[in-house]
Amino acid sequence: MIYKRILNLPKSHSFFLFGGRGTGKSTLLRSSFSEKVTLTIDLLDLQLEEAYSKNPMLLKEVVLALPKEKTHIIVDEIQKIPKLLDVVHLLIETTDKKFIMSGSSAKKLKKGGANLLAGRAFVYSLFPLSFLELGEDFHLQQALSYGTLPGIYKFQEKLEWEQFLRAYAQIYLREEVWIEQLVKNLNPFRRFLEVSAQSNGKILNVANISRDVGVDDKTIQNYFHILEDTLIGFYLEPFHHSFRKRLSKKPKFYFFDTGVVRTLSSQLSLTLQQGTSAYGEAFEHFIICECYRLTQYLKPDFKLSFLLTKDDVEVDLVIERPGMKTAFIEITSSENMDEFKLRHLNQIITELGKDRYEAYCFSNEKYKRQIYEVTVFPWQDGIRHVFQVDS
Repeated sequence: MIYKRILNLPKSHSFFLFGGRGTGKSTLLRSSFSEKVTLTIDLLDLQLEEAYSKNPMLLKEVVLALPKEKTHIIVDEIQKIPKLLDVVHLLIETTDKKFIMSGSSAKKLKKGGANLLAGRAFVYSLFPLSFLELGEDFHLQQALSYGTLPGIYKFQEKLEWEQFLRAYAQIYLREEVWIEQLVKNLNPFRRFLEVSAQSNGKILNVANISRDVGVDDKTIQNYFHILEDTLIGFYLEPFHHSFRKRLSKKPKFYFFDTGVVRTLSSQLSLTLQQGTSAYGEAFEHFIICECYRLTQYLKPDFKLSFLLTKDDVEVDLVIERPGMKTAFIEITSSENMDEFKLRHLNQIITELGKDRYEAYCFSNEKYKRQIYEVTVFPWQDGIRHVFQVDS
């Protein structure tokens, strides 16, 4: 099954497409650019990788020999040969061909001195499937338990989903981290993945993680940068405002998929039961991932953060929207919200001012409701409303 992705790729401009392993980059490119007009160079092919590594100018010779109808050139896994970007740069300047460079990380490109073509190519990122992309194939329990990587939807059984995710974790370690030489010693990084997955969505305490993994703080920080650079996770920074009760200055870190984080934290075989803290954490993680993806795809000027006051009152998600009110969002898996549960959010909005801020609750309620200053949404409708997405 090929799902229509929210991300629209340009036909008239060169671009990079980055994304974690298995997010569907190749599938999206195949569905967006027909073979008739496209030459694809897949650097996972060992012979091709060797040929272009030895002679990057081979790309120029191949492109100049293309028939006129071949207007687009896809270079898959471009990070394997950063020097190819110099040739791509030259060809963009001297030909009318459009170049599409895909890969799972920009880290090696930057490490190799590449400048991502200094604006001559747009940059896009692809993530696991959104509930909007899955449509009728979306099931909340499955998404919370096993995530929404496209590969999951090739299988029908729980055992197959678990096998897929465990294999995915190993492939990431082997191909993305070890083969690409992002770390010198794989064992502490493997331990770090487990510990950091257990800390998913919590305020980062690098010292504690460092102690649990057995490496220094600087190494832990580098490990988190690897996860971020390979698009396996992202930071959620604390809300920056003169709000006098703000306390936290440390970020949170979220893995990009609920199934992957459960795999890495050795929780995959445990059943998520609604009403438990594990279910609530998975639900919050899922909603924040959805909002992050839609921000990247549709609203790049939106800024996501969280708020924690000196009284330990937390707002799960703050979305600053240029030209619109800043949205403070409580995320809860509850099916029955009441005034007491939302009192802190109502108080914050009242104190900050309704002229600049508004409050929402994304929940498992069936109907939209208004509780004082807080609009309670069924989570799907809430996301559509905040991101102005049509049903």
